Amino acid sequence: MTEIETRPGKGRLAHAPADHPPVKPARIGVLVANLGTPDATDYWSMRRYLNEFLSDKRVIDIPNWKWQPLLQLIILSKRPFTSGANYKLIWNKEANESPLMTITKQQVAKLRAAAAETWGDGVQVEFCMRYGNPSTRSVVARMVADGCEKILFLPLYPQYSGATSATANDAFFKALMSVKRQPTARVAAEYFEQPSYIDALAQSVERAYSGLPTRPDVLVASYHGMPKRYLMEGDPYHCQCQKTSRLLRERLGWAPGSIDTSFQSVFGREEWLKPYTVEHVAALARAGKKNIAVISPAFAADCIETLEEIKGEIRHAFEAAGGETFTYIPCLNDDDAHIAALMEVVADNLAGWIK
Repeated sequence: MTEIETRPGKGRLAHAPADHPPVKPARIGVLVANLGTPDATDYWSMRRYLNEFLSDKRVIDIPNWKWQPLLQLIILSKRPFTSGANYKLIWNKEANESPLMTITKQQVAKLRAAAAETWGDGVQVEFCMRYGNPSTRSVVARMVADGCEKILFLPLYPQYSGATSATANDAFFKALMSVKRQPTARVAAEYFEQPSYIDALAQSVERAYSGLPTRPDVLVASYHGMPKRYLMEGDPYHCQCQKTSRLLRERLGWAPGSIDTSFQSVFGREEWLKPYTVEHVAALARAGKKNIAVISPAFAADCIETLEEIKGEIRHAFEAAGGETFTYIPCLNDDDAHIAALMEVVADNLAGWIK
C-alpha cells in the first residue's frame, strides 16, 4: 500500500474554490535514465546526438575555446557518417529505433508491471535519456503534470562515473529547475556490489557457459573506458569495476585469474584506463588463449558499444591474432533476475515514501 495523500473528488482539493484548476492525485515517480540514442541513422540525426553527447563537459572536459572548433568543424563533419553506418548494422528496423531504445522500453515495461504488483497504481515508472529523446526535462515535466510529488531518479549505471552517473544527475537537477512546483527528489546510488546484481551477472555467465561445447579459457569483463586522469582526480569508476569483477568471480566460485578486467571505447590521444579490451583480447590469443568469452557488466542494456564494438571490432582483433572461439555474453537487458535486482534498488530507495 503506497503511503500517498489521497485527494477527494475528481481531482479537486477539498477546500479549493470552484474555479481552482484541477489537481491530480499525488503519486510517487520512478524515473529510470539511460545514456541515449540517436533518433535515426541519417547524418543530421547522428550529428545532433553526437553534438549533445560530445559537448557535455562531464564527457569531454577540454576548454570550449579549444574543443568546440575541433568538434564542430572536423569531428562532426565526418563522424556522423561513420557512426551512422555502425548504427545501421544493429538498428531495429522493425521498430525503427536503436536496440538501446527497444531494450530500455522492455526493461521499463517489466519494472512498471512489478511496481504495480507491489505498490498498486500509486507509483509511476518512466524512462528518459541523457542525450537524445525522450529528454530528461520533458519526462520530468510530464511526471510533475501527472501528479508526481516525489521522484526517485535511477541512472542505469551499476558503477559510478562522472561521465555517466553524474551527468545524468546533472540533467535531472536542471530539469527540476524548469518546473514551478518541484517534487521531492532522491537519486539512487550506484549498485555495483549489490548481491542481486552480481547474482544476475553470474546467472548470465552460467547460462552462456552451459550451452558451449568448449569452456572458454578466460572470461573478459569489458567495461567502458575513461581517461586515466579521471581516476587520479577521484572518480571511483575504476575501483568499482575491479570490485564487480572480483565479486562476480567469487560468486561463480572461480579461481583468481579466471576473469580479466579491461576497458573499451577509447577516444582521443589521452591515456585511458588499461588494459584496452581490443589490445587485450589480441594478446590473449597470441598467448595461446584460443577460446574466450566477453561480458559487459557496466552496460545495463546492449547498445552500440556491445553489439557493434565488442561483437565487431574486438572480436575481429581476437580472431586476427589467432583466436578461434569468441563468445559474447549479452547484457542483462530485461532478464528477470536483472529486473528483480533493479526493483530491489527501487524499493530500498523508496523507503520512508512507501509502506
